[in-house]
Amino acid sequence: MDTIFLDADRRIGGPYTLGAGLLAHLVPPALERWPDLVTAHDIEIRAAAPGLHDAVPARRRSLADSLPREQRVLVPGARRTLRLANGIAEFVRDHLSRTAPLTVTVAGLGEADPTDAELVTVLRRRIDPGLLVIEEGPSAPGRGPLQTDFDRYRDEGFHHALAEAGLEALRGRAYEDDPEGWQRLLLRVAASLEAIEREEEARELYDRARRRSTHPRYRATAAYATAMILVRHHDHARRDPEEALAWINEAVTITSLMPDRRERAFHLGFDLNGKALVEVRRGRPEAAMELVRQAIELAETDLAGEHPIHRLVLYANRGQLLAMAGRKEEALADYTRAIEADPGYPDYYLDRGNLLQELGRTDEALADYEAVMRLSPPFPEAYYNRSELRYAAGDLEGARADLDHTLELDPEFARAYVNRSGLRVAAGDHAAARRDVELGLALTPADPHLLCVLGQVELAEHRHAEALAAFERALELAPDLAAAWAGRGELAYERGDHEGALAAFDRALKLEETPELLFNRSMVHRAAGRAAEARRDLLRAAELAPGDPDVAAALSEL
Repeated sequence: MDTIFLDADRRIGGPYTLGAGLLAHLVPPALERWPDLVTAHDIEIRAAAPGLHDAVPARRRSLADSLPREQRVLVPGARRTLRLANGIAEFVRDHLSRTAPLTVTVAGLGEADPTDAELVTVLRRRIDPGLLVIEEGPSAPGRGPLQTDFDRYRDEGFHHALAEAGLEALRGRAYEDDPEGWQRLLLRVAASLEAIEREEEARELYDRARRRSTHPRYRATAAYATAMILVRHHDHARRDPEEALAWINEAVTITSLMPDRRERAFHLGFDLNGKALVEVRRGRPEAAMELVRQAIELAETDLAGEHPIHRLVLYANRGQLLAMAGRKEEALADYTRAIEADPGYPDYYLDRGNLLQELGRTDEALADYEAVMRLSPPFPEAYYNRSELRYAAGDLEGARADLDHTLELDPEFARAYVNRSGLRVAAGDHAAARRDVELGLALTPADPHLLCVLGQVELAEHRHAEALAAFERALELAPDLAAAWAGRGELAYERGDHEGALAAFDRALKLEETPELLFNRSMVHRAAGRAAEARRDLLRAAELAPGDPDVAAALSEL
């Protein structure tokens, strides 16, 4: 087993100090022997190890790669680093499986940037210790300044590093020495604080900018950003759309007065798009649609040849609003326009795939989800969404494999626990289903779907009081959850309470008519001596699921 020694102190190389060192050890020999393995992970290698840019060309590119920085308006979210970490882990795993096991002794892990801390967690979770062992060496408090590659941090979504190093830089920089640079850095730092859910600190910075500066563009940006905090705060109790409206109107007022036509079109369009989100939060989707229409008109009229990402974001946002309004074909056209403008950007394929799935165009939806898998480092949502397509097509094994992979990539993907636990209940693996429910509820304790599955597990194990408690709690949280009413019906039937079972199944069928629910209610009718009602339910079930052998057998007995 080979052994290498690396230092993870973020003061040495900033984000991915450890990751860059590991890749510098593994990538050069891989380029000689298995270049396809390297190029398959070009995005994550280049993001983590800038020193390898010359050796590892960018194979997967998006429109932003060819634009000036000021036109790159899509900044990656904080969760992107998990995708990078998973991509690096897959590269390391596949490399070591072809060569020899490796031990990495890491010094300074306590001083690592969050990107490296996350990477170590992913490497330990996803790579067999027979291939990779990470040993923790000595760690002492770091000394010296933090790295300040702010452009890289912004472009790659390294928000913790930008927030920490940016705050340190602001403490040592006077506004008077460079007002323009001070304001630009402050706004970047505040945006990163927002991204890592430190909104109160971001708000303080925006207030600080307002106290120091009268520059119209920066004041408008601070007003816009304050409004976004008030409608997107990670704590929903802290959201305030009405106060957000006051702030976004401030931004719109300022940018409307900008004298330069092109500058006005960009900044005002940006603010109108932000105001559209405020109006959505205020329950006024039509007003939001009109605002995005105005922003698109400004972009198409006054920004010809400039800011293509700004335009594609506007079309995608209008697509989302149109989908919410039920205008799905129009929404599809807008999503397609956004994708055609930048075929290398993966996120909008997910949105379009979801819409195609709703429209029943499953082959096209599958193609979009698999486009995400090709274009991006490992993207949990793409596998989760494909699992739903596979489940709907009756491919339970494929659906289960995609859910397993989703949770391998992101053990905090709560919705995947809902679906996988349901599959496990259907397969009779109640112990595994209970484990999934417990893991899911640890992340989202008030998830009615998980509580419903818990009730099904308790019912299967004849723990009737516990099952009832789970179904009741699920219905408190989601009174229109058909599966919980169905669970109550099954529980009542098992207890011999036919009237209670019928009432529960009636409620479930009003919410969602399915062959399974009709079949189950027919069994209750039959047990209660109501043969005509049982036959009626079975005939309807046969209409919805022609050829179902259980339904046919039950009909033959009546």
